[in-house]
Amino acid sequence: MSYTIEWSNKAKKSLRKLPPNIQNRIKEAVDNLANESKPLGCKKLVGNTSYRIRVGNYRIIYDIEDDVLIITIIKIGHRKDVYDNH
Repeated sequence: MSYTIEWSNKAKKSLRKLPPNIQNRIKEAVDNLANESKPLGCKKLVGNTSYRIRVGNYRIIYDIEDDVLIITIIKIGHRKDVYDNH
């Protein structure tokens, strides 16, 4: 059972602003979500339906739609900033 990955415009823009080595690590982590939507270390956000995974000092916030097998990447950012206004 493989999920389709969709990216929000905000997430795409945030990813482009990061250094290439971090971009590659984040892309790899997102690609892995297609096969395992809730990998070891993922956490459900409190008061929200979203989940987050860690990639070094960066966080990937995403939603899972199990009924249609879609994962939407909502936000990517440094751990000190990513949770603001989410």
